[in-house]
Amino acid sequence: MHGEYKVPGGKLVVVDLEVVDGKIREFRLAGDFFLEPDDALPLIDQAVDGLPAATDAAGIAAAVRGALPDGAQLLGFTPESVGVAVRRALSRASSWLDHDWEVIHEGPISPNEHLALDQVLTEEVGAGRRGPTLRIWEWDESAVVIGSFQSLRNEVDPEGAAKYGVQVVRRISGGGAMFMEAGAIISYSLYVPADLVQGMTFADSYAYLDEWVIEALKSLGIDAYYQPLNDITSAKGKIGGAAQKRLGTGAVLHHATMSYDMDGQKMVEVLRIGREKMSDKGTTSAAKRVDPLRSQTGLSRAEIIDRLVDTFTKRYGAHEGHVTEAERQRAHELIETKFATKEWLERVP
Repeated sequence: MHGEYKVPGGKLVVVDLEVVDGKIREFRLAGDFFLEPDDALPLIDQAVDGLPAATDAAGIAAAVRGALPDGAQLLGFTPESVGVAVRRALSRASSWLDHDWEVIHEGPISPNEHLALDQVLTEEVGAGRRGPTLRIWEWDESAVVIGSFQSLRNEVDPEGAAKYGVQVVRRISGGGAMFMEAGAIISYSLYVPADLVQGMTFADSYAYLDEWVIEALKSLGIDAYYQPLNDITSAKGKIGGAAQKRLGTGAVLHHATMSYDMDGQKMVEVLRIGREKMSDKGTTSAAKRVDPLRSQTGLSRAEIIDRLVDTFTKRYGAHEGHVTEAERQRAHELIETKFATKEWLERVP
């Protein structure tokens, strides 16, 4: 069995092993990481060899850590990353390059259609009718997108939303509310098979699925990094956040929103939570909470999106794709029966 795990912001960890009578055998660790002293590598191999194949990533990490000599230096990887790589090998996880990726970037649609397409395309990947896909959002109307489990009345000020003509919608993933002003943010969705993140914790999978974004932002001169659980940030402030939904069909929806040109004052008039978070500082500093990409790059929103798509395409060999008519029709049906209904929006009043 073979497993690989690229540590977000770090190095590649590669493991090869066999399972004999329920135990890990012939274990070998490799990768482009740095490890001192040199003889620590066979000690790690010996520590994992013989462990029960059912050992979880934390248990494997503990065995690795216990085998390291005093003063050992691990650069670019950790005992935990070895545990993840082993679990990925045992679960026969796939890698990015095992898949034929599609990138969809089409014209503007309504916020509810974006949310419906997220459900439809995730289901299509899970059913095997669509390959793994990256979709960039475009829209021409402002909205607040609240998480699946958030209280509508606790998150949104209806007077503020009405004042600015902001539509309020609810997505299928958890997480917090997103203020999505038309032309002011960059949003994308990834629809991936569950085996791509097999063997990872939720926290590991967030950083793993957004590593290409960090690479793209760094290429634009932004000192970007991932802050657990789900924030993309920089030394100058938060850039955006991600959310996930895992379907029983064997697919994962991972989507993220990054601020390009946030109007902080408008945000705290529409979102109650923004008001609460800024209560000790005053709403005049709200704009500093999410540092816009425009101020850090000086580039247009379109130029930043082009760099994101270019980075993803070169890294994973993706090609241009489109939403099919059948998928769009299914999304329209879901808008009518679910996403545009009062029952869905007010599922948590």
